[in-house]
Amino acid sequence: MVTVFPFVWLVATSLRASGTIFAFPPVIVPRPATAANFVGVWTTMPFGRFFVNTLYITGVGIGLTLLTSALAGYPLARMRFPGRDAIFYAIVGSLMLPQHVGLILNFVTLMRLHLIDTYAAVYLPGVASIFGIFLLRQAYLVIPQEIEDAARIDGAGEVRLWGQVMLPLVVPALATLAIVEFTGYWNAFLWPLIVLKSPDRYPLAVGLLYLSGLFATNTRYIAAGAVLMTVPVIVVFLCLQRYFLRGIMLGAVK
Repeated sequence: MVTVFPFVWLVATSLRASGTIFAFPPVIVPRPATAANFVGVWTTMPFGRFFVNTLYITGVGIGLTLLTSALAGYPLARMRFPGRDAIFYAIVGSLMLPQHVGLILNFVTLMRLHLIDTYAAVYLPGVASIFGIFLLRQAYLVIPQEIEDAARIDGAGEVRLWGQVMLPLVVPALATLAIVEFTGYWNAFLWPLIVLKSPDRYPLAVGLLYLSGLFATNTRYIAAGAVLMTVPVIVVFLCLQRYFLRGIMLGAVK
């Protein structure tokens, strides 16, 4: 109830035509229900443009994150070289740093690369996911050594071993990481607001600011926009939940 209630209240607010929004006890079933707020969101702001921007940023960001995590996790799990464990502990140790510590450094770096106010500025800082590297490393570790030995006997090199043998075996972990990263990229607000200057490049989370004015805020429109923004996240999870549940169990059992 604690988890679902905010979303139920959000849907109820988006369907309300009139009345006090913050009434107590809260109104769960609006009477009469109307879809006018959803129509108003489409007419008040360029919702379609913001949706396409979010879709592009999320798609490219997830693809690059999965690629870098799969590549970085493989040598940390299956290769032997001096300093491997120290590198891994240093990477995982950086999880203790607050996320906002890197805002200034990332902004200065992107400014020197002349990437401010571009889509790349939104997704590039998150491409090297520490959580993704850790998750994929754990997924590679549970693969039996006999599979790797058999591939090497058949003449597979490192690239072929990774791409044709190891990578298909960690698909559940990749799906888990895709869901986590999808939620992060799709709901990103602070960083896109900092690096994007042109409103036509805004993602949905930032674009919803159009519905919040200086002296007045249309809460019903904001609720309708938030519902439209949340639905894709729910759909993606429902489609990938089977892989997600398998991915979070990797390494838990032998």
